[in-house]
Amino acid sequence: MCINCLKTNTPDRGSTCLEKGAYLMNFAGCHACKNVGFLKEESKVSEEDDDGEETVTYNHVCKECDHIVASHEYTFSVDDGFQEYSMNCTLCGYGSATVSILPDDPREKQLF
Repeated sequence: MCINCLKTNTPDRGSTCLEKGAYLMNFAGCHACKNVGFLKEESKVSEEDDDGEETVTYNHVCKECDHIVASHEYTFSVDDGFQEYSMNCTLCGYGSATVSILPDDPREKQLF
């Protein structure tokens, strides 16, 4: 990981969780070669554990010189009627979200 390539180290992204791609608004440019273009994904690994939690990891890499800009981790699981998402990456930031898979979200208060 190279914090010199970033505008902000691990920005708070709220409920945004990227399984693929990059948050280029936070990319200041490659510290090694000064490239300000797109990044590529390398060393992508997708794993699922016994509980059904999926974890996707990969590196954001400069297309010009193969400098590793950041490591990205995305997780997804289903627990008690909710989908849980999280992302942790120095480039893309930190985010998490919980989404109900039920027709009516039990967290929502019903007004009558």
